[in-house]
Amino acid sequence: MKFLPISLLILALATATAFAYDPSPLQDFCVAINDPKEFVNGKFCKDPKQVTADDFLFKGFRYPGNTANPLGSKVTPAFVDQFPGLNTLGISMARIDFAPGGLNPPHTHPRGTEILVVVEGTLLVGFVTSNQLNNTLLTKVLYKGDVFVFPIGLIHFQLNIGKTPALAFAALSSQNPGLITIANAVFGSKLPISADVLTKAFQVDKKVVDYLQAQFWYDNN
Repeated sequence: MKFLPISLLILALATATAFAYDPSPLQDFCVAINDPKEFVNGKFCKDPKQVTADDFLFKGFRYPGNTANPLGSKVTPAFVDQFPGLNTLGISMARIDFAPGGLNPPHTHPRGTEILVVVEGTLLVGFVTSNQLNNTLLTKVLYKGDVFVFPIGLIHFQLNIGKTPALAFAALSSQNPGLITIANAVFGSKLPISADVLTKAFQVDKKVVDYLQAQFWYDNN
């Protein structure tokens, strides 16, 4: 009996690990449907007998995204909201187009690791480790054919440092990895975060905070 608590602890740790990412599917597929009457952790399923091959097709990557915006980049997501066939499958993708000098600004995916492959151009990429590892920046210049991974939940970015447009594709370890663009969340939140909080957090004058909060924080998704 004295070993029972340890056994329970091991079971608890194993269970926590098992549910650290999207839950495993319990059927062949679960094509998502929107049900405005209910909320669940995921999506309701279409009747499997009504599913067709088109439910597993996404055409959104066929054409370049419009990079004529303040960031000079455009992210075209293929998450479960855009691609219902991904529901319960624990994976998604995104196409990222960059104008010369274009930036996919610092952001994080709270529910998914991202792996990026460069198809055209030259990208400066990087991510910042957690406080536990002293917020260390790990950065690299990527060329056509290079692959880089951004661990789940960590702030990361991509910048086109070439003189020509660039293109990359990302795969993510969740059907709905989420997106938090840091500048938008901190300075463009609705309602605004108190200036008293931001002046102390960033150790700047209130005029700086007022200026940043007054900006239009563009979303390139």
